[in-house]
Amino acid sequence: MLDFIYYPVSFILWCWHWVFGHVFGEASGIAWALGIMFLVFTLRAIMFKPFVKQVRSMRAMQQFAPEIKKLQKKYANDKQKQAQEMQKLQREHGFNPLGGCLPMLLQIPVFIGLYHVLRSFGNSPNENYFFKAREVSSYLQANLFGARLSNFIAQPTEILTRFGANRTSVILVSIPLMVLASLLTHLTARHSVERQNPESATAQTAIMNKITMYVFPLGVLVFGFFFPIGLLLYWLANNSWTLMQQRIVYKRIDREEEEKKAAAIEKRSALGPKPGQKPTQVRKRPPAKPATETGATNAATDKPAGGAVPKAKPAAGSTGSAASKGAGNGAPANRKPPAKSKPAATPPSEDGPEIPGLITDQSRSKRSGRRNR
Repeated sequence: MLDFIYYPVSFILWCWHWVFGHVFGEASGIAWALGIMFLVFTLRAIMFKPFVKQVRSMRAMQQFAPEIKKLQKKYANDKQKQAQEMQKLQREHGFNPLGGCLPMLLQIPVFIGLYHVLRSFGNSPNENYFFKAREVSSYLQANLFGARLSNFIAQPTEILTRFGANRTSVILVSIPLMVLASLLTHLTARHSVERQNPESATAQTAIMNKITMYVFPLGVLVFGFFFPIGLLLYWLANNSWTLMQQRIVYKRIDREEEEKKAAAIEKRSALGPKPGQKPTQVRKRPPAKPATETGATNAATDKPAGGAVPKAKPAAGSTGSAASKGAGNGAPANRKPPAKSKPAATPPSEDGPEIPGLITDQSRSKRSGRRNR
């Protein structure tokens, strides 16, 4: 039924036993023990990336725990709306609660597969998935400090006698493995609990923390009486890898977060003014006027757009004589004379530039000449 799990597990175990069998001997208990432990290391290395995603997802959930509590309190009477808002929050911040359970869920079929393969060594002496009859016999005869890998403390005496083992040797090998596996389970759970955010703690979280820190290690001690020595080796190797992996990954994530904070602070300080420096405002240039406005402005000021100089109006004397001639010819006497234009600019004299308000001898002579005329 679960052959898709049993065959891959037995194949990885067969590969590692083949490697260590060439070093310690095919029927050596150390070769089989190392094969089981490296089977665990191989599977956990395959699941390393899902574990990192699990840690990041749990960290994100702890950071947004206050917002989650607000949503739960706000939509306490509307579960559907609460679920929608929770999913929206998860999409915005990119974390998935199911990602934290994935590595744990993947370990369950591996544990079941290894347990079944190890038990099948005694139930099927001819072959065991990837193992042939000669390899099955070498496993059953493998001796680890006077005990067989398929033995366990609560095993019936006739079975122990059939395998050539005694209960004392099985106890001496199993008890230290049970204690170490239980201790590592407690340390792993405690290290994980210490990383939790106190603001995200709830009554359910406190209960689960106590279960993982105390009930699970106690369960390893109790069920260790019924676990074969090979399975205890699996449990010990798995907990050792988990504790080491947690410390490495947590330090790596902490270092990344510190680098992000330092980069954000450095960027903020680079954008801000230095101590003692006055803030400067960038002056904006006035927008350029369109061509139509420029033409209208030139027309309003009686200046052609091409920049041509307007023609000078006739002098005041000539205007007066024209008016007198018009009056003599029968023009109306009450006609208003045209506005006096500004005198044309005189060329600079030989004596130097003309100073406004200063009457020179040359200008006096010109005026007297006009009067004489």
